[in-house]
Amino acid sequence: MDERHPLASNSLEVTIDKILKNTENDVLSNIKSALDESQQNLDDSIPKLESEYDKILSDGKKEAEKIEKQIIGSADIEARNKQLMALEEAVDKVFSKALDQIANADRSGDYSNLIKTMIEEATQILGTSEITVSTNAKDKDVVQSTLSQFSGAEMSSETIDCLGGIVVKSKDGAMTFDNTIDARIERLKPLIRKEIASKFGVGE
Repeated sequence: MDERHPLASNSLEVTIDKILKNTENDVLSNIKSALDESQQNLDDSIPKLESEYDKILSDGKKEAEKIEKQIIGSADIEARNKQLMALEEAVDKVFSKALDQIANADRSGDYSNLIKTMIEEATQILGTSEITVSTNAKDKDVVQSTLSQFSGAEMSSETIDCLGGIVVKSKDGAMTFDNTIDARIERLKPLIRKEIASKFGVGE
């Protein structure tokens, strides 16, 4: 049997209590240090987290604004394209109708005056009245009749394929001026399209 001295047993208990007390203090101290360190880390992290939060919000706002501008820009372009297509269709219809009217127009009176004006323009542009004039089969008689007013001008034996008007060539063959109605319309078309676009507020 263990028959320790009473004093020795008491001393052992005191020692154990002391050791336990020290251990407890060490553990509590370590826990407090860990808590303090965690708290400090958390405090240090807050400004950084706030900064990142603000940056995320700012970037999100910029991205949203960018997407909004892209959507608006795409809508504007689409609307403009539709306007231009509608304008082009309207212009084509107007020209088509005008061409039909010209093709079926009476070749006397005003038309004869138009042919005279065309010949005058051509001689002025070519700088010579020594010219050969070509036209289509339908305008041949009125052109032939009008040419009698221009000395040095003669009618070509060959007809050309056109809506109306004339093609004038200098007799030396060096210069040619296309003054058919077809060519005149093509020259005027961009100007007319621009004028119509301007009236309807559609830019070219």
